[in-house]
Amino acid sequence: MQHADAPLGLPFMKMHGLGNDFVVIDQRGNDITVSATLARALGDRHRGVGFDQLAVLDDVVGADIGLTFFNSDGSTAGACGNATRCVARFEMSRRGISALVLKTERGLLRAEDAGDGLTRVNMGAPLLEWRDVPLAREMDTLELPIEGGPTATGMGNPHCTFFVEDADSIDLASFGPAHEHHPLFPERTNVQVAQLVGDNHLRMRVWERGVGVTLASGSSSCATAVAAARRGLTGRQVRIDLDGGRIDIDWRDDGVWMTGPTAHVFSGHLTPEFLASL
Repeated sequence: MQHADAPLGLPFMKMHGLGNDFVVIDQRGNDITVSATLARALGDRHRGVGFDQLAVLDDVVGADIGLTFFNSDGSTAGACGNATRCVARFEMSRRGISALVLKTERGLLRAEDAGDGLTRVNMGAPLLEWRDVPLAREMDTLELPIEGGPTATGMGNPHCTFFVEDADSIDLASFGPAHEHHPLFPERTNVQVAQLVGDNHLRMRVWERGVGVTLASGSSSCATAVAAARRGLTGRQVRIDLDGGRIDIDWRDDGVWMTGPTAHVFSGHLTPEFLASL
């Protein structure tokens, strides 16, 4: 146990959106640069803190805040919708404002207080051309030449969505990695299995590249809603039921808006001993 007068290490926050959990490190004012090594150590649920993604906050020009994402295996992610909502909610509350702009690898993303404790984020326009997803060669992204005919969508990271009769019957532990590493996806891919359960209502489960099975995924939800609308299964406003709860997606002319809850679970400090061991 650290004594009360011992020096504190690097501060962090633990957050989640529908059970999709994150460690958030604010680099603003700290003299540490988060690396893949630190991300892997932190992501270990037995020897670190544990997370699906690590979100790193920075000061940037042209936006209220900058965000960089790491997966638990230390690889980077271009987008993470639930983490973006969590950070946006925290920063809006800290500043006493109801909207802000975040800069990610995906671009500039606008976030707003949606009322009733919910936060909405514009995740940008979906990427529908094969080279933008990206895929390994030219093809129609609506139905890939893979058994099950999935749809490919780019949301700042690649997604492969399978529409199935029963999403809960799929063994994601084997189905997910088999498709994450499919040769059509040179940067690997997130994998979703989705089932139409009602009008503009989907049930979806997620395998995230570099992570595994997760209770929710914001960018996966956006990609699945876009794929369902493109295939004529739904309109552009969709409710999605994930293992961790409900999220609402609205594919508008200005981008794909995602609305859902956030949670700040606790704050803490990484000890100097932990940091020195890396």
